Amino acid sequence: MPSTSRILLWGGLAAAAGGAVLCALGWYGISGERFAERQLPYLASCTVPGAALIVAGTVLLATALRHPTPPGAESLPPPSATPPPSSTDPPLRVPGGTLAHRPDCPLVAARPEAVPVGDADLDPCPVCEPWPR
Repeated sequence: MPSTSRILLWGGLAAAAGGAVLCALGWYGISGERFAERQLPYLASCTVPGAALIVAGTVLLATALRHPTPPGAESLPPPSATPPPSSTDPPLRVPGGTLAHRPDCPLVAARPEAVPVGDADLDPCPVCEPWPR
């Protein structure tokens, strides 16, 4: 998931660039008209919105630069990190199954036939991860 400052940075750059393009189009349209009343549509449809986009983009860029993302904030936790156990009860298994589950795992929580794992050599459930591999 991208950080907020990255979204602000790219959003500001896109808004400022779009505003610059609109201002250039408005200037080009106005430059071909001799009378002021024929220049007004270009001002209203290109130049004024373009200037507003440039200002908005500048505000977004300033906000992104003022609040940078701290280094390492976007990194994922190490793969060996496991969530803390959600229950102190022993892991469960379904008879004939190949996975061990925490007692509160949604795959075995409503199954009355689930029994404790005991000495069976089972793989951990990928949903509840009762222990690291």
